[in-house]
Amino acid sequence: MTLAVGATHASGATLGERPRYAYSGMAEWYEGGCLSFRAMGARPIRVLLAKVGLDGHDRGVKVVARALRDGGMEVVYTGLHRRPGEVIEAALQEDVDAIGVSILSGAHLTLLPRIADQMRARGMDDVALLVGGVIPDEDLAELKGIGVAEVVGQEATPEEVVAAVRRAVASRRGSRP
Repeated sequence: MTLAVGATHASGATLGERPRYAYSGMAEWYEGGCLSFRAMGARPIRVLLAKVGLDGHDRGVKVVARALRDGGMEVVYTGLHRRPGEVIEAALQEDVDAIGVSILSGAHLTLLPRIADQMRARGMDDVALLVGGVIPDEDLAELKGIGVAEVVGQEATPEEVVAAVRRAVASRRGSRP
């Protein structure tokens, strides 16, 4: 059900080597402290990425997975066509700090409340919920109201995605190492 993204960088460099990035500015950003949580003695941020519902386009979520991994995070990608309950179960099994849901289908106001409700029911208050993809501006307030910590638009750079995850996790990380 899950695909764990390993310890090599998207460029093919192994840990300890400087990765070669296709994104402008990523190498400087990487050198500038993407491993700041590790330097503080904490475990790396663990992120579960999911495609829920009938959304069948996963190129973007795979780019996000690489950016997060290159940012020093551990990433688990559930694959396509997951149900909200499957996402929650995988997040619990993987002990993640954040759940990132990629949605391009327009079903975000149907699926995200289900995920948020199940997170609350399972006591996952310390896990950040993020959404990315095609999200109309008029839906942002409702998403924040159900508990979505960050909304990342489709034009976000890899650096912005990593920063959004860090902000969301930092706001909840005080309750566990």
